[in-house]
Amino acid sequence: MVSKKLQVWLPVFFALVMIVGMMIGFKLREKTSQLFSLKGRDELQEVMELIRSRYVDNVNADSLKDAAIEEVLSKLDPHSVYIPATELTFANEDLQGNFKGIGVEFQQFNDTVNVINVIKDGPSEKAGVKIGDMIIKVNDTISLVKKDADQIRKALRGPEGSKVDVTVLRGSEQKKITISRGTIPLPSLDASYMIAPKTGYIHLEKFSETTYEEFMSALEKLQKQGMEKLILDVRGNGGGLLNEAVDIADEFLNDDKLIVYTQGLHAKKFEYRAKREGLFEKGQLVLLVDETSASASEVLAGALQDWDRATIIGRRTFGKGLVQEQYQLSDGGALRLTVARYYSPLGRNIQKPYTGGKKKYYEDFYKRYSNGDLVHGDTSAPIGKAFKTPGGRTVYGGGGITPDFFVGVDTGKMDKNISSLYTKGTLQNFIYRYYVNNMAAFSKFKDPVSFANQFNFGEQEWQQLNSFAVRDSINLNTVPQKDKVEMLQRMKTMMARQIWRYEGYYEVSNQNDKAIKKALEVLK
Repeated sequence: MVSKKLQVWLPVFFALVMIVGMMIGFKLREKTSQLFSLKGRDELQEVMELIRSRYVDNVNADSLKDAAIEEVLSKLDPHSVYIPATELTFANEDLQGNFKGIGVEFQQFNDTVNVINVIKDGPSEKAGVKIGDMIIKVNDTISLVKKDADQIRKALRGPEGSKVDVTVLRGSEQKKITISRGTIPLPSLDASYMIAPKTGYIHLEKFSETTYEEFMSALEKLQKQGMEKLILDVRGNGGGLLNEAVDIADEFLNDDKLIVYTQGLHAKKFEYRAKREGLFEKGQLVLLVDETSASASEVLAGALQDWDRATIIGRRTFGKGLVQEQYQLSDGGALRLTVARYYSPLGRNIQKPYTGGKKKYYEDFYKRYSNGDLVHGDTSAPIGKAFKTPGGRTVYGGGGITPDFFVGVDTGKMDKNISSLYTKGTLQNFIYRYYVNNMAAFSKFKDPVSFANQFNFGEQEWQQLNSFAVRDSINLNTVPQKDKVEMLQRMKTMMARQIWRYEGYYEVSNQNDKAIKKALEVLK
Protein backbone atom coordinates (compact mmCIF):
# COMPACT_ATOMS: atom_id res chain seq x y z
CA MET A 1 0.00 0.00 0.00
CA VAL A 2 1.32 3.38 -0.91
CA SER A 3 1.23 5.79 1.97
CA LYS A 4 -1.21 8.63 1.88
CA LYS A 5 1.72 11.08 1.94
CA LEU A 6 3.27 9.47 -1.16
CA GLN A 7 -0.12 9.44 -2.89
CA VAL A 8 -0.28 13.16 -2.38
CA TRP A 9 3.18 13.88 -3.86
CA LEU A 10 3.20 11.37 -6.76
CA PRO A 11 1.12 13.62 -9.09
CA VAL A 12 3.40 16.55 -8.28
CA PHE A 13 6.49 14.43 -8.98
CA PHE A 14 5.16 13.17 -12.31
CA ALA A 15 4.21 16.75 -13.28
CA LEU A 16 7.75 17.95 -12.52
CA VAL A 17 9.24 15.07 -14.56
CA MET A 18 6.98 15.97 -17.49
CA ILE A 19 7.87 19.67 -17.28
CA VAL A 20 11.60 18.96 -17.13
CA GLY A 21 11.24 16.47 -20.00
CA MET A 22 9.36 19.01 -22.08
CA MET A 23 12.01 21.67 -21.41
CA ILE A 24 14.84 19.30 -22.38
CA GLY A 25 12.89 18.21 -25.45
CA PHE A 26 12.27 21.83 -26.46
CA LYS A 27 15.95 22.67 -26.15
CA LEU A 28 16.92 19.58 -28.13
CA ARG A 29 14.30 20.45 -30.75
CA GLU A 30 15.64 24.01 -30.94
CA LYS A 31 19.15 22.68 -31.67
CA THR A 32 18.16 19.84 -33.97
CA SER A 33 15.65 21.98 -35.91
CA GLN A 34 18.54 24.20 -36.97
CA LEU A 35 20.45 21.12 -38.10
CA PHE A 36 17.49 19.67 -39.95
CA SER A 37 16.71 23.08 -41.51
CA LEU A 38 20.22 23.10 -42.95
CA LYS A 39 20.16 19.48 -44.00
CA GLY A 40 19.37 19.17 -47.70
CA ARG A 41 20.41 22.75 -48.49
CA ASP A 42 23.47 23.69 -50.49
CA GLU A 43 26.43 25.58 -49.03
CA LEU A 44 25.16 28.98 -50.19
CA GLN A 45 21.85 28.53 -48.37
CA GLU A 46 23.68 27.28 -45.27
CA VAL A 47 25.97 30.30 -45.21
CA MET A 48 23.04 32.71 -45.61
CA GLU A 49 21.13 30.98 -42.80
CA LEU A 50 24.10 31.05 -40.44
CA ILE A 51 24.75 34.75 -41.15
CA ARG A 52 21.11 35.52 -40.39
CA SER A 53 21.08 33.57 -37.13
CA ARG A 54 24.63 33.84 -35.77
CA TYR A 55 26.49 36.85 -37.22
CA VAL A 56 27.82 39.37 -34.67
CA ASP A 57 26.29 42.48 -36.31
CA ASN A 58 23.05 43.37 -38.04
CA VAL A 59 23.30 42.88 -41.79
CA ASN A 60 20.97 43.58 -44.71
CA ALA A 61 20.12 40.05 -45.77
CA ASP A 62 18.59 41.21 -49.05
CA SER A 63 21.76 43.02 -50.12
CA LEU A 64 23.81 39.92 -49.27
CA LYS A 65 21.44 37.76 -51.28
CA ASP A 66 21.55 40.11 -54.26
CA ALA A 67 25.35 40.16 -54.15
CA ALA A 68 25.50 36.36 -53.97
CA ILE A 69 23.16 36.00 -56.96
CA GLU A 70 25.17 38.56 -58.96
CA GLU A 71 28.37 36.64 -58.21
CA VAL A 72 26.82 33.36 -59.38
CA LEU A 73 25.52 34.95 -62.59
CA SER A 74 28.90 36.57 -63.27
CA LYS A 75 30.20 33.06 -63.98
CA LEU A 76 27.66 32.67 -66.79
CA ASP A 77 27.15 34.86 -69.87
CA PRO A 78 26.81 38.68 -69.64
CA HIS A 79 23.08 38.62 -70.48
CA SER A 80 21.86 36.34 -67.67
CA VAL A 81 20.76 38.84 -65.03
CA TYR A 82 18.83 39.04 -61.76
CA ILE A 83 16.23 41.80 -61.47
CA PRO A 84 15.33 42.72 -57.86
CA ALA A 85 11.65 43.08 -57.01
CA THR A 86 12.05 46.85 -56.59
CA GLU A 87 13.22 47.20 -60.20
CA LEU A 88 11.09 44.57 -61.94
CA THR A 89 8.08 46.75 -62.78
CA PHE A 90 10.27 49.37 -64.41
CA ALA A 91 12.28 46.71 -66.27
CA ASN A 92 9.12 45.09 -67.66
CA GLU A 93 7.50 48.35 -68.76
CA ASP A 94 9.99 48.80 -71.57
CA LEU A 95 9.02 45.43 -73.07
CA GLN A 96 5.29 45.88 -72.41
CA GLY A 97 5.25 49.16 -74.31
CA ASN A 98 3.36 51.14 -71.66
CA PHE A 99 3.22 52.18 -68.01
CA LYS A 100 0.71 53.68 -65.59
CA GLY A 101 1.34 57.33 -64.83
CA ILE A 102 0.45 60.96 -65.49
CA GLY A 103 1.87 61.33 -69.01
CA VAL A 104 4.65 63.92 -68.88
CA GLU A 105 8.24 63.95 -70.00
CA PHE A 106 10.37 65.66 -67.39
CA GLN A 107 13.93 66.79 -66.88
CA GLN A 108 15.64 68.11 -63.75
CA PHE A 109 17.25 71.50 -64.04
CA ASN A 110 18.72 73.11 -60.90
CA ASP A 111 17.31 70.21 -58.82
CA THR A 112 13.73 71.00 -59.92
CA VAL A 113 11.42 68.83 -62.06
CA ASN A 114 10.61 70.68 -65.29
CA VAL A 115 7.85 69.44 -67.61
CA ILE A 116 9.50 69.46 -71.04
CA ASN A 117 6.71 67.63 -72.87
CA VAL A 118 3.10 66.68 -72.17
CA ILE A 119 1.78 63.52 -73.85
CA LYS A 120 -0.99 64.43 -76.30
CA ASP A 121 -4.45 63.40 -75.01
CA GLY A 122 -2.81 62.01 -71.87
CA PRO A 123 -3.92 62.49 -68.23
CA SER A 124 -1.74 65.56 -67.62
CA GLU A 125 -2.85 67.37 -70.76
CA LYS A 126 -6.50 66.73 -69.85
CA ALA A 127 -5.87 68.05 -66.34
CA GLY A 128 -4.20 71.23 -67.59
CA VAL A 129 -0.49 70.60 -67.07
CA LYS A 130 1.62 72.64 -69.51
CA ILE A 131 5.15 72.57 -70.91
CA GLY A 132 7.25 74.84 -68.71
CA ASP A 133 5.50 73.88 -65.46
CA MET A 134 7.77 72.93 -62.57
CA ILE A 135 6.44 70.12 -60.36
CA ILE A 136 7.46 70.85 -56.79
CA LYS A 137 5.09 68.68 -54.69
CA VAL A 138 3.01 65.51 -54.90
CA ASN A 139 -0.04 65.08 -52.64
CA ASP A 140 1.03 68.09 -50.52
CA THR A 141 3.60 66.00 -48.62
CA ILE A 142 6.17 64.71 -51.10
CA SER A 143 8.66 67.32 -52.27
CA LEU A 144 10.27 66.54 -55.63
CA VAL A 145 13.05 69.09 -55.20
CA LYS A 146 16.51 67.45 -55.14
CA LYS A 147 15.09 63.96 -55.75
CA ASP A 148 16.62 61.44 -58.15
CA ALA A 149 14.79 60.17 -61.23
CA ASP A 150 13.66 56.90 -59.59
CA GLN A 151 12.12 58.73 -56.64
CA ILE A 152 10.28 61.08 -58.99
CA ARG A 153 8.92 58.21 -61.10
CA LYS A 154 7.67 56.36 -58.00
CA ALA A 155 5.88 59.48 -56.77
CA LEU A 156 4.16 60.20 -60.07
CA ARG A 157 3.27 56.67 -61.17
CA GLY A 158 0.50 54.50 -59.76
CA PRO A 159 -2.50 52.32 -60.64
CA GLU A 160 -4.65 53.36 -63.58
CA GLY A 161 -7.55 55.53 -62.44
CA SER A 162 -5.89 56.54 -59.17
CA LYS A 163 -5.74 60.27 -58.49
CA VAL A 164 -2.69 62.30 -57.59
CA ASP A 165 -2.42 65.98 -56.62
CA VAL A 166 0.59 67.79 -58.06
CA THR A 167 1.64 71.30 -57.12
CA VAL A 168 3.25 73.10 -60.04
CA LEU A 169 5.04 76.41 -60.26
CA ARG A 170 3.91 78.27 -63.39
CA GLY A 171 5.88 81.46 -63.63
CA SER A 172 5.61 82.87 -60.12
CA GLU A 173 2.23 81.27 -59.36
CA GLN A 174 1.66 77.96 -57.59
CA LYS A 175 -1.18 75.75 -58.84
CA LYS A 176 -2.54 72.50 -57.45
CA ILE A 177 -3.72 70.13 -60.20
CA THR A 178 -5.50 66.81 -59.68
CA ILE A 179 -4.59 64.16 -62.26
CA SER A 180 -6.21 60.76 -62.83
CA ARG A 181 -3.41 58.38 -63.78
CA GLY A 182 -3.77 56.43 -67.00
CA THR A 183 -1.99 54.02 -69.33
CA ILE A 184 0.88 55.86 -71.02
CA PRO A 185 2.27 54.32 -74.22
CA LEU A 186 6.00 53.82 -74.64
CA PRO A 187 6.30 53.77 -78.44
CA SER A 188 9.06 51.66 -79.94
CA LEU A 189 8.74 53.36 -83.33
CA ASP A 190 10.34 56.80 -83.13
CA ALA A 191 9.73 58.15 -86.61
CA SER A 192 8.13 57.30 -89.95
CA TYR A 193 7.87 59.67 -92.91
CA MET A 194 8.59 60.02 -96.62
CA ILE A 195 12.26 60.97 -96.72
CA ALA A 196 12.44 61.27 -100.52
CA PRO A 197 10.11 60.71 -103.50
CA LYS A 198 8.78 57.13 -103.33
CA THR A 199 11.12 56.44 -100.38
CA GLY A 200 9.97 55.91 -96.80
CA TYR A 201 11.93 56.00 -93.56
CA ILE A 202 11.15 54.15 -90.31
CA HIS A 203 13.22 54.18 -87.11
CA LEU A 204 12.69 51.45 -84.50
CA GLU A 205 14.12 52.19 -81.05
CA LYS A 206 13.41 48.73 -79.53
CA PHE A 207 11.30 45.57 -79.96
CA SER A 208 8.46 45.59 -77.40
CA GLU A 209 5.02 43.98 -77.34
CA THR A 210 3.62 46.78 -79.52
CA THR A 211 6.45 47.05 -82.09
CA TYR A 212 4.97 44.94 -84.88
CA GLU A 213 1.62 46.69 -84.57
CA GLU A 214 3.30 50.12 -84.68
CA PHE A 215 5.45 49.03 -87.62
CA MET A 216 2.51 47.77 -89.67
CA SER A 217 0.55 50.96 -89.07
CA ALA A 218 3.52 53.05 -90.26
CA LEU A 219 4.20 50.79 -93.25
CA GLU A 220 0.60 50.95 -94.47
CA LYS A 221 0.53 54.73 -94.04
CA LEU A 222 3.73 55.17 -96.06
CA GLN A 223 2.50 52.86 -98.81
CA LYS A 224 -0.62 54.99 -99.14
CA GLN A 225 1.72 57.95 -99.67
CA GLY A 226 3.38 56.15 -102.60
CA MET A 227 6.31 54.43 -100.91
CA GLU A 228 8.15 51.94 -103.15
CA LYS A 229 11.53 51.91 -101.32
CA LEU A 230 12.20 51.77 -97.59
CA ILE A 231 15.04 52.76 -95.25
CA LEU A 232 14.57 50.85 -91.98
CA ASP A 233 16.79 52.25 -89.23
CA VAL A 234 17.68 50.10 -86.20
CA ARG A 235 20.75 52.07 -85.13
CA GLY A 236 20.75 52.35 -81.35
CA ASN A 237 18.19 49.53 -81.07
CA GLY A 238 19.38 47.21 -78.30
CA GLY A 239 16.78 44.53 -79.07
CA GLY A 240 13.85 43.19 -77.10
CA LEU A 241 11.28 40.54 -77.97
CA LEU A 242 12.31 37.95 -80.55
CA ASN A 243 8.78 37.36 -81.89
CA GLU A 244 8.37 41.02 -82.81
CA ALA A 245 11.55 40.96 -84.91
CA VAL A 246 10.42 37.72 -86.56
CA ASP A 247 7.02 39.18 -87.46
CA ILE A 248 8.64 42.24 -89.04
CA ALA A 249 11.09 40.08 -91.02
CA ASP A 250 8.08 38.11 -92.28
CA GLU A 251 6.78 41.26 -94.01
CA PHE A 252 9.93 41.31 -96.18
CA LEU A 253 10.45 37.58 -96.91
CA ASN A 254 8.29 35.41 -99.18
CA ASP A 255 7.19 31.77 -99.13
CA ASP A 256 8.13 29.90 -95.93
CA LYS A 257 11.70 31.13 -95.73
CA LEU A 258 13.55 30.43 -92.50
CA ILE A 259 13.97 33.63 -90.46
CA VAL A 260 15.87 32.34 -87.43
CA TYR A 261 16.16 29.23 -85.29
CA THR A 262 17.00 28.74 -81.62
CA GLN A 263 18.69 25.86 -79.84
CA GLY A 264 20.18 25.18 -76.42
CA LEU A 265 21.34 22.37 -74.16
CA HIS A 266 17.86 22.09 -72.61
CA ALA A 267 15.95 23.70 -75.48
CA LYS A 268 15.22 21.73 -78.65
CA LYS A 269 15.77 23.34 -82.02
CA PHE A 270 12.87 25.64 -82.89
CA GLU A 271 12.47 27.28 -86.29
CA TYR A 272 10.76 30.59 -87.02
CA ARG A 273 9.63 30.81 -90.64
CA ALA A 274 7.78 33.27 -92.84
CA LYS A 275 4.11 32.28 -92.69
CA ARG A 276 2.12 34.93 -94.49
CA GLU A 277 2.24 37.18 -97.51
CA GLY A 278 4.20 40.25 -96.47
CA LEU A 279 3.36 43.86 -97.26
CA PHE A 280 6.85 44.64 -98.56
CA GLU A 281 8.29 41.50 -100.12
CA LYS A 282 9.54 43.12 -103.34
CA GLY A 283 10.35 46.81 -102.76
CA GLN A 284 13.95 47.97 -102.41
CA LEU A 285 15.08 47.80 -98.79
CA VAL A 286 18.00 49.29 -96.85
CA LEU A 287 18.68 48.42 -93.21
CA LEU A 288 20.78 50.85 -91.15
CA VAL A 289 22.77 49.35 -88.25
CA ASP A 290 25.57 50.37 -85.90
CA GLU A 291 27.62 49.04 -82.99
CA THR A 292 24.64 49.40 -80.61
CA SER A 293 22.21 47.41 -82.77
CA ALA A 294 21.83 44.18 -80.82
CA SER A 295 19.83 41.03 -80.20
CA ALA A 296 16.45 41.22 -81.97
CA SER A 297 17.88 43.89 -84.28
CA GLU A 298 20.55 41.40 -85.30
CA VAL A 299 17.96 38.68 -85.83
CA LEU A 300 16.26 40.97 -88.35
CA ALA A 301 19.55 42.00 -89.97
CA GLY A 302 20.79 38.40 -90.17
CA ALA A 303 17.62 37.16 -91.86
CA LEU A 304 17.55 39.97 -94.42
CA GLN A 305 21.27 39.63 -95.17
CA ASP A 306 21.26 35.83 -95.44
CA TRP A 307 18.45 35.94 -98.00
CA ASP A 308 20.01 38.90 -99.90
CA ARG A 309 16.78 40.79 -99.20
CA ALA A 310 18.27 44.07 -97.94
CA THR A 311 21.38 46.16 -98.30
CA ILE A 312 22.95 46.59 -94.86
CA ILE A 313 24.59 49.99 -94.25
CA GLY A 314 26.46 51.30 -91.21
CA ARG A 315 28.87 49.60 -88.81
CA ARG A 316 29.26 46.05 -87.48
CA THR A 317 26.53 45.29 -84.95
CA PHE A 318 26.96 44.49 -81.25
CA GLY A 319 27.18 40.71 -81.51
CA LYS A 320 24.51 39.23 -79.19
CA GLY A 321 23.33 35.81 -80.30
CA LEU A 322 21.78 34.58 -77.05
CA VAL A 323 18.12 34.16 -76.07
CA GLN A 324 16.84 34.87 -72.55
CA GLU A 325 13.69 33.73 -70.77
CA GLN A 326 12.36 35.49 -67.68
CA TYR A 327 11.49 33.45 -64.58
CA GLN A 328 9.57 34.86 -61.62
CA LEU A 329 11.24 34.29 -58.25
CA SER A 330 9.64 33.84 -54.84
CA ASP A 331 11.11 37.12 -53.54
CA GLY A 332 9.19 39.10 -56.17
CA GLY A 333 12.23 39.55 -58.38
CA ALA A 334 12.99 37.79 -61.64
CA LEU A 335 15.79 35.94 -63.37
CA ARG A 336 16.44 36.56 -67.05
CA LEU A 337 18.39 33.45 -67.93
CA THR A 338 20.05 32.60 -71.23
CA VAL A 339 18.40 29.38 -72.39
CA ALA A 340 19.41 29.13 -76.05
CA ARG A 341 21.47 30.55 -78.89
CA TYR A 342 19.84 31.84 -82.02
CA TYR A 343 21.09 31.19 -85.53
CA SER A 344 20.49 33.03 -88.80
CA PRO A 345 18.97 31.18 -91.79
CA LEU A 346 22.46 30.15 -92.97
CA GLY A 347 23.29 28.81 -89.51
CA ARG A 348 25.31 31.77 -88.23
CA ASN A 349 25.51 32.47 -84.52
CA ILE A 350 26.77 36.05 -84.26
CA GLN A 351 27.50 36.05 -80.51
CA LYS A 352 30.85 37.70 -79.76
CA PRO A 353 33.21 36.07 -77.20
CA TYR A 354 32.53 36.72 -73.51
CA THR A 355 35.17 34.59 -71.80
CA GLY A 356 36.99 37.69 -70.51
CA GLY A 357 34.17 38.66 -68.17
CA LYS A 358 31.31 41.15 -68.29
CA LYS A 359 33.44 44.29 -67.94
CA LYS A 360 35.68 43.38 -70.87
CA TYR A 361 32.65 42.28 -72.87
CA TYR A 362 30.94 45.67 -72.66
CA GLU A 363 34.19 47.59 -73.11
CA ASP A 364 34.53 46.05 -76.58
CA PHE A 365 32.87 49.21 -77.96
CA TYR A 366 35.77 51.39 -76.74
CA LYS A 367 38.27 48.89 -78.08
CA ARG A 368 36.66 49.04 -81.51
CA TYR A 369 36.82 52.83 -81.43
CA SER A 370 40.49 52.96 -80.39
CA ASN A 371 41.66 50.38 -82.94
CA GLY A 372 39.81 52.09 -85.78
CA ASP A 373 36.99 49.57 -86.36
CA LEU A 374 34.32 52.24 -85.91
CA VAL A 375 36.23 54.78 -87.96
CA HIS A 376 37.71 52.94 -90.93
CA GLY A 377 35.86 49.61 -90.89
CA ASP A 378 36.80 46.33 -89.27
CA THR A 379 40.58 46.18 -89.19
CA SER A 380 40.71 42.71 -87.66
CA ALA A 381 40.08 39.42 -89.45
CA PRO A 382 36.43 38.28 -89.53
CA ILE A 383 35.40 36.25 -86.50
CA GLY A 384 33.96 32.78 -86.98
CA LYS A 385 33.02 30.58 -89.91
CA ALA A 386 32.35 31.97 -93.40
CA PHE A 387 29.00 31.38 -95.14
CA LYS A 388 27.75 32.06 -98.67
CA THR A 389 24.37 33.69 -99.33
CA PRO A 390 22.21 32.61 -102.29
CA GLY A 391 23.42 35.76 -104.06
CA GLY A 392 27.08 34.83 -103.56
CA ARG A 393 27.98 37.22 -100.73
CA THR A 394 30.35 36.00 -98.02
CA VAL A 395 29.09 36.53 -94.47
CA TYR A 396 30.48 35.46 -91.13
CA GLY A 397 29.34 34.12 -87.80
CA GLY A 398 30.63 35.51 -84.51
CA GLY A 399 31.09 39.15 -83.60
CA GLY A 400 27.91 40.67 -85.03
CA ILE A 401 26.53 41.45 -88.50
CA THR A 402 29.02 43.13 -90.86
CA PRO A 403 27.30 45.65 -93.19
CA ASP A 404 27.57 45.67 -96.97
CA PHE A 405 28.55 49.35 -96.92
CA PHE A 406 30.53 50.83 -94.04
CA VAL A 407 29.86 54.35 -92.70
CA GLY A 408 32.32 55.40 -89.98
CA VAL A 409 31.72 57.51 -86.91
CA ASP A 410 32.74 61.16 -86.93
CA THR A 411 36.14 61.42 -85.22
CA GLY A 412 36.36 65.20 -85.17
CA LYS A 413 37.70 66.25 -81.79
CA MET A 414 35.23 68.52 -80.07
CA ASP A 415 36.27 71.58 -78.08
CA LYS A 416 36.23 70.81 -74.33
CA ASN A 417 33.75 73.65 -73.68
CA ILE A 418 31.35 72.15 -76.24
CA SER A 419 31.66 68.78 -74.49
CA SER A 420 30.83 70.47 -71.18
CA LEU A 421 27.54 71.74 -72.65
CA TYR A 422 26.46 68.11 -72.84
CA THR A 423 28.00 66.67 -69.69
CA LYS A 424 26.58 69.44 -67.49
CA GLY A 425 23.16 69.43 -69.16
CA THR A 426 23.59 73.10 -70.10
CA LEU A 427 22.59 72.73 -73.75
CA GLN A 428 19.39 70.82 -73.05
CA ASN A 429 18.45 73.32 -70.36
CA PHE A 430 19.04 76.23 -72.77
CA ILE A 431 16.99 74.64 -75.59
CA TYR A 432 14.09 73.95 -73.24
CA ARG A 433 14.04 77.48 -71.80
CA TYR A 434 14.48 79.08 -75.24
CA TYR A 435 11.44 77.13 -76.45
CA VAL A 436 9.31 78.04 -73.42
CA ASN A 437 10.13 81.72 -73.95
CA ASN A 438 9.41 81.61 -77.69
CA MET A 439 6.48 79.20 -78.00
CA ALA A 440 4.41 81.65 -80.02
CA ALA A 441 7.15 82.05 -82.63
CA PHE A 442 7.65 78.29 -82.98
CA SER A 443 3.91 77.62 -83.27
CA LYS A 444 3.94 78.94 -86.85
CA PHE A 445 5.89 75.84 -87.96
CA LYS A 446 3.29 73.17 -88.67
CA ASP A 447 5.71 70.27 -89.12
CA PRO A 448 9.43 69.40 -88.88
CA VAL A 449 9.94 69.86 -92.64
CA SER A 450 8.81 73.49 -92.62
CA PHE A 451 10.90 74.06 -89.49
CA ALA A 452 13.98 72.48 -91.09
CA ASN A 453 13.62 74.58 -94.24
CA GLN A 454 12.79 77.92 -92.63
CA PHE A 455 14.52 78.09 -89.23
CA ASN A 456 18.17 78.37 -88.23
CA PHE A 457 19.95 79.42 -85.07
CA GLY A 458 22.32 82.35 -85.68
CA GLU A 459 24.82 84.65 -83.98
CA GLN A 460 22.22 86.19 -81.67
CA GLU A 461 21.22 82.78 -80.29
CA TRP A 462 24.86 81.77 -80.00
CA GLN A 463 25.55 84.77 -77.79
CA GLN A 464 22.49 83.92 -75.67
CA LEU A 465 23.84 80.40 -75.24
CA ASN A 466 27.24 81.84 -74.34
CA SER A 467 25.71 84.02 -71.59
CA PHE A 468 23.63 81.09 -70.34
CA ALA A 469 26.65 78.76 -70.24
CA VAL A 470 28.65 81.13 -68.05
CA ARG A 471 26.40 80.10 -65.13
CA ASP A 472 27.85 76.59 -65.46
CA SER A 473 31.42 77.94 -65.78
CA ILE A 474 31.55 77.28 -69.52
CA ASN A 475 33.26 79.80 -71.80
CA LEU A 476 32.25 79.59 -75.48
CA ASN A 477 34.28 82.62 -76.64
CA THR A 478 37.24 80.43 -77.60
CA VAL A 479 35.26 77.77 -79.50
CA PRO A 480 36.61 77.27 -83.09
CA GLN A 481 34.34 78.43 -85.92
CA LYS A 482 33.95 74.87 -87.25
CA ASP A 483 32.64 73.62 -83.90
CA LYS A 484 30.39 76.65 -83.61
CA VAL A 485 28.73 75.98 -86.98
CA GLU A 486 28.21 72.32 -86.08
CA MET A 487 26.85 73.30 -82.68
CA LEU A 488 24.26 75.62 -84.20
CA GLN A 489 23.05 72.73 -86.37
CA ARG A 490 22.82 70.44 -83.35
CA MET A 491 20.83 73.09 -81.51
CA LYS A 492 18.36 73.08 -84.39
CA THR A 493 18.04 69.30 -84.18
CA MET A 494 17.48 69.44 -80.43
CA MET A 495 14.83 72.11 -80.86
CA ALA A 496 13.00 69.84 -83.30
CA ARG A 497 13.13 67.12 -80.63
CA GLN A 498 11.71 69.56 -78.07
CA ILE A 499 8.78 70.51 -80.32
CA TRP A 500 7.91 67.20 -82.04
CA ARG A 501 9.78 64.69 -79.89
CA TYR A 502 11.73 62.02 -81.82
CA GLU A 503 9.69 62.30 -85.01
CA GLY A 504 10.98 65.85 -85.36
CA TYR A 505 14.47 64.93 -84.23
CA TYR A 506 14.98 62.37 -87.00
CA GLU A 507 13.35 64.44 -89.74
CA VAL A 508 15.82 67.24 -89.07
CA SER A 509 18.96 65.25 -88.14
CA ASN A 510 18.60 62.90 -91.13
CA GLN A 511 19.23 65.82 -93.48
CA ASN A 512 22.91 65.74 -92.49
CA ASP A 513 23.30 62.04 -91.69
CA LYS A 514 26.06 60.25 -93.65
CA ALA A 515 24.39 56.83 -93.42
CA ILE A 516 21.12 58.27 -94.71
CA LYS A 517 22.94 59.89 -97.64
CA LYS A 518 24.57 56.54 -98.45
CA ALA A 519 21.21 54.77 -98.23
CA LEU A 520 19.58 57.23 -100.63
CA GLU A 521 22.54 56.81 -102.98
CA VAL A 522 22.18 53.00 -102.92
CA LEU A 523 18.43 53.17 -103.50
CA LYS A 524 18.94 55.28 -106.63
